[in-house]
Amino acid sequence: MSDHHVIVIGAGAGGLAAAVDLAAKGMRVTVFEAAAAPGGKMHQVRSGEHLIDAGPTVLTMRWVFDDLFARAGENFSDWLPVKPITTLARHWWTDGSFLDLHADPRVTAADIAGFAGSADAEGYLRLCRDSAAIFDLLKDSFMAAPKPNPISLVHRVGWHRLRELLQLRPTQTLWQALGDYLGDSRLRQLFGRYATYVGSSPLQAPATLMLITHAEQNGVWVLPGGMTALARGLQGLAEKHGATFRMNTQVKEIHCQGGRVSGVTLSDGEQLTADRIVFNGDRQALASGRLGPEVIRAVTPTKPKQRGLSAVTWCLRADTAGFPLTYHNVFFGKDYPDEFAALFGRGDLTAEPTVYVCAQDRLGSERPEGPERMLLLVNAPALGEEQPWDRPRLANITRRAESVLRACGLKLSLNTATCRIAHPGEFAARFPGSGGSLYGQATHGLFSSFARPAARTRIGGLYLAGGSAHPGPGVPMATLSGKLAAAAVSEDVSRGYVMPPLLGQLLPKLR
Repeated sequence: MSDHHVIVIGAGAGGLAAAVDLAAKGMRVTVFEAAAAPGGKMHQVRSGEHLIDAGPTVLTMRWVFDDLFARAGENFSDWLPVKPITTLARHWWTDGSFLDLHADPRVTAADIAGFAGSADAEGYLRLCRDSAAIFDLLKDSFMAAPKPNPISLVHRVGWHRLRELLQLRPTQTLWQALGDYLGDSRLRQLFGRYATYVGSSPLQAPATLMLITHAEQNGVWVLPGGMTALARGLQGLAEKHGATFRMNTQVKEIHCQGGRVSGVTLSDGEQLTADRIVFNGDRQALASGRLGPEVIRAVTPTKPKQRGLSAVTWCLRADTAGFPLTYHNVFFGKDYPDEFAALFGRGDLTAEPTVYVCAQDRLGSERPEGPERMLLLVNAPALGEEQPWDRPRLANITRRAESVLRACGLKLSLNTATCRIAHPGEFAARFPGSGGSLYGQATHGLFSSFARPAARTRIGGLYLAGGSAHPGPGVPMATLSGKLAAAAVSEDVSRGYVMPPLLGQLLPKLR
């Protein structure tokens, strides 16, 4: 297969995983990345002399990466030693109440009993059991499988397990389902927040997302050097098998010939041929013509109202007081439903937005001396190209975030010389076609989990990877999308498959 040249556009998690799998199978792989380093949303920013993780901050679903390295003949732990976290997150509310979520569910249940009562403690343990069952049911049949539809999902799981499939609560939202387990509204906030991990509202996302509860309790790890170490490790693994990486290189246009891809033109005018192309970017970049007119019909366009969440983030080093931070910290306001009504309805932030704080020097038991590295994040509407993100608006959002932190007892100023702020307008520029969304399409509605496109597109030889493709956003899921894209490439190459030009013309009309 070494005669086949595969171009991978984008060195995010999906593109890196595809490059590893394809190179390990002996294909000639060239990866083009517009940024100076691999990782995509896994990136760091400099605050003074210090580097701060400004995107994903932990690793979950480790089996995804163990399997990826094993397929390339390597051991994940040999490349990237990871450290488990025992306190998953510390949660605080403006009424002064707080709760830690632990890796051990029994410890968490004991804390919940003191926080909200024994009934909610038992409800939490039932949530853990049911989320584990949902995760096990969907791991191979949905997450790690080529794009299913409702019928094929039932077939993969098995018709004899139809009763188990009903545990997915297909007609309920996550918010409604949590009410069956937890009576305390603060606990519904805590576990409803998992919907934001895929850029969605718990009031509109399906109850299936309960599985994220199990994904976290199955293990959360940090990497020495931050999550960018994972990106560098995947690049090194792909290079070991012969892949070539060209950083600071932007693909301007994808070309087609005879109904299938034939190559690319780079921003400096250089042209290269390719048998197959894996696009690891927001699918709307293709549909909007940002990669040229010849691939516009490759995917169904994403409408602005379908986008998942964006964010405003602050990276800084600062002194803190008044609150015992751990690595992950979440500060909640009072009105959670209004937060999502603002984000997805009014296109704005609520008066008391939830604030996430990653205190990146708090992995040890002792508090670091002096200023510490922190990433703060509030969810924002993905209207990076439609709304202004000027200084007055960002200053107002900063004041709202600081107000929530103060109400929870944390003394912290975001107005420091070392603070680096990012916003939906910046994310829209960094990730073309996304409008600033960090998650692709929101997971809202009964069949939303089936709405993301499969690896194969309507253009022969063009494949998708990344969070806007199946199975969805987040580093582990995007990595699985790269596996699925590489598998589709390998399967098509092995059987000499080329989409007939006439079929390529008819598919957009048939769909």
